[in-house]
Amino acid sequence: MREQQHQPLSRLWPFKNVFYGWAIVGTSVVVTFAQVSMYGPVLSVFVTPIEQELGWARWETAMAFTIGSLGGSVGSAVVGHLLDRYGARAAVVVAGMVVTAALLGLAVMQEVWQFWGLFGLGRTAALTGVNLGLTVALGNWFIRKRGRAVSFMSIGLRAGQALVPLVIVTPLILAYSWRHAYLALALMAFLFIALPGWLIIRRRPEDYGLLPDGAQPGEAVAQAAGSPPPDPDGEVSFTLAEAKRTAAFWLLTLATMTVIFAQTAVNVHAVPSVEDRGVSQAFSGAFVFIIMGTAALSAYGWGALMDKIHVRWATAIATVFSAVAMIILMFADNILMASVFGVLFGLGTGGWTIAQTLLFANYFGRRHLGAIRGLSQLLAAPLSSFGAVLAGVIQTLTDSYTLAFLIFFGALVIVVLSLVLARPPRKPVTGSA
Repeated sequence: MREQQHQPLSRLWPFKNVFYGWAIVGTSVVVTFAQVSMYGPVLSVFVTPIEQELGWARWETAMAFTIGSLGGSVGSAVVGHLLDRYGARAAVVVAGMVVTAALLGLAVMQEVWQFWGLFGLGRTAALTGVNLGLTVALGNWFIRKRGRAVSFMSIGLRAGQALVPLVIVTPLILAYSWRHAYLALALMAFLFIALPGWLIIRRRPEDYGLLPDGAQPGEAVAQAAGSPPPDPDGEVSFTLAEAKRTAAFWLLTLATMTVIFAQTAVNVHAVPSVEDRGVSQAFSGAFVFIIMGTAALSAYGWGALMDKIHVRWATAIATVFSAVAMIILMFADNILMASVFGVLFGLGTGGWTIAQTLLFANYFGRRHLGAIRGLSQLLAAPLSSFGAVLAGVIQTLTDSYTLAFLIFFGALVIVVLSLVLARPPRKPVTGSA
């Protein structure tokens, strides 16, 4: 599109012979690493020290996570349409500033309602501006290599969740306080979300006379593994209305809402669960590192696998790992059992980190990905947002997480069944892309 070539690509990308999509990938690694303060694995390390200082119940702490998750789901329905039209750059920058402000507020909070508002706002921004934004950006810049591109973003996210608790949060909490840890996370968010987002993120390759995957003009753009036959532009692209008329959309929505319901709750409560069973609080950073380190190390393998076999089969395998891990967590009362859980759950988490981006992109194409993902996340909100607070309530009432983890195991069985039934749809003959 020659008329749009006046929009310059970032001059900070000096590799003129390398497809600019890889600049988007590299930036996504940095940005997702820095946003992890709004995710369950990092929050889990704060649960016990905040409880000890402020006396809040587990469900009260988890409520902040639920509020943020619900806000992210609702906000995604609005932001998704804007991402399709304007791209992810502004969304990532604004989200970075909001996350920074929220973390500064968390460092000085005193009341539980302040925690709910600040953490809820920060997580909403992370899910809508960063997570959904980068998902749409990578979906636009890659088709054939989408799995591998997304795997690098996933490595950034899971590496952040592994290293930030171990290297930043736990040492600062032990040496100073959890408030100092939140101040350090605020600085990290500003430097590594807002600034890289502004300098590097761009909307679509077509805006700059390029094609997805760095294909040359006239070269056929290959579709992702297992996708339906492509349209003339190289990939099937369903409109939102067309996607809603398919069984696959509803089954994928059911699968994603249910896995988030279970997975995010475990991210928040796994650390306090093993601490309640006698594992030392000093192990918390290493425990999160095992889970998320495994997720990070496995991400590229999952991405490559999902480029070769249909994404739903690889995702089902990842879900089985998480389900087996859930059984182990019910009995984990020592470092060895906690570590075995961490490896298995990390493998499942690594697979699902890739799958949440690839499932809808590979099934329905990239042209309306923001709107389709946004609606799916909105529909998923009533269930997916409440896993963490449900586990907190159960722990408060029964003084145990066993019932909660059993519920989450059943949820993961439903996820596997949904994926098996989610056959790829064919685009209606009269539909428009």
